[in-house]
Amino acid sequence: MAEEQVKLTQFSHGSGCGCKIAPGVLEEILKHSGSQQTFRDLLVGYESNDDAAVYRLNNGTCLVSTTDFFTPIVDDAFTFGRAAAANALSDIYAMGGKPLLAVAILGWPVEKLPPALASRVLEGGRAACAEVSIPLAGGHSIDSPEPFFGLAVSGLVDEKRILRNNTAKEGDLLFLTKPIGTGILSSAMKRGKLLPAHEKVLCLNLTAINTIGAELADVEGVHSVTDITGFGLAGHLIEMAEGSGLSAEIDMKKVPLLEGAASYAAQFIFPDNTYRNWNACEKKVTGINGPSFITLCDPQTNGGLLLAAAENSVPALDSLFKRFLPGMQAMPIGRMVARASSIIEVIE
Repeated sequence: MAEEQVKLTQFSHGSGCGCKIAPGVLEEILKHSGSQQTFRDLLVGYESNDDAAVYRLNNGTCLVSTTDFFTPIVDDAFTFGRAAAANALSDIYAMGGKPLLAVAILGWPVEKLPPALASRVLEGGRAACAEVSIPLAGGHSIDSPEPFFGLAVSGLVDEKRILRNNTAKEGDLLFLTKPIGTGILSSAMKRGKLLPAHEKVLCLNLTAINTIGAELADVEGVHSVTDITGFGLAGHLIEMAEGSGLSAEIDMKKVPLLEGAASYAAQFIFPDNTYRNWNACEKKVTGINGPSFITLCDPQTNGGLLLAAAENSVPALDSLFKRFLPGMQAMPIGRMVARASSIIEVIE
């Protein structure tokens, strides 16, 4: 099969972070996986569903460790590799850290797809690592029924600068560093309906690394941070709110969308896993309708960071957004409120 004829998204049943195991199923798996002994220096583990693990080393320095991989979300092999690597690297930045090195995780159906395509995937992953000046120092590969790629990344963070997903405070405003819609646009690609202009928008968003995360700890009043990936904005905001003992309000008119996302959603083009995400959160969300259901539950791949920050931090955040996020403003999309009967209230 010629390389230029291959559409990678046709070789996987899911795409990007949308192929994550459903939240309820994952919870069941972890619940029966056995208890873990206590480690004094493990500051962040899996119990808080945070973006990476954090282990204290010495002199206030901590190791940040993550692994993330998925099946193709775009047809182009280089862009797929770059997006998968950017997604894994963003986990480190979501904790306030800086990556140090990465190793690759590659699954490839060697009887179906040419090795040259796998080389392009790795090349894309190496390009993402080069962007943040770290080595892609090795890795592991297997022959698998579907292609997948990602990284295991190690980084460093000062103990006082760790950004967590469960430390929001009542009254905090909510901000996004990227628009929503990668699941919708990638579904349009898989169905052959994505316009060329929107493909460019999708690829730029997928490959943008959340380097702003390493700077957020310097902004007074930034209390909690997480990245928006496969569970959608609703799922990850629920984790933040429940972990912080709070509820949240979302103003749908202020949630930024990728160009084209609304029009594809109106044509009922969105991932099947949007329903999976809704099934996991429907009892915790009120005020949602058809369009907001698609937006809030759309599984994101290498999505933006979700910030909970005090109102007086807006000027500093706006300055940081201008430096790191061309075209994005520090515009609140909602706020954290006292715990209520629903975890998220959607305001249309």
